[in-house]
Amino acid sequence: MKQLLVSKAKPLSSYRWLWLMLVVAASGPGAAQQPASALETTIRASKWQKRLLLLCAPGPEDARLTRQRQLLTPVQPGLAARDMLVREVIFSQLAAPDQRYLRERLGVKTTDFVLLLIGKDGGVKRRETAPVPAAQLFSTVDAMPMRQREMRGPR
Repeated sequence: MKQLLVSKAKPLSSYRWLWLMLVVAASGPGAAQQPASALETTIRASKWQKRLLLLCAPGPEDARLTRQRQLLTPVQPGLAARDMLVREVIFSQLAAPDQRYLRERLGVKTTDFVLLLIGKDGGVKRRETAPVPAAQLFSTVDAMPMRQREMRGPR
């Protein structure tokens, strides 16, 4: 039956055939694509589920990163209440796709401390180059329309 349908199909011109083959080749699994960034995957997976707080630093012993950890440690319940997921991003330990994603998509210089607050919609809501007290982060989140709805409770 498949042959019958094919035999009745209108033949493609050589140009259309070439175009179709190029489109199929470019969109197939063997297409040359940049490797997916684990960081990008994390951000996409968190979309509409969690707010991400990315603590980006050149190394794990960066003084600003250490200070930000200290500021966040006592407020874990507040982070959880706001659906905030904290992730440390250490530049010296990142794969090339993650470094490229940080530079090109998030505009982060990989030589300095950067705090990024990413909303549930996937957008960057706050960007800081110094540690931020938890109260200021919570204030930013609590002012977001989605958080306002969350605080009013389920409907």
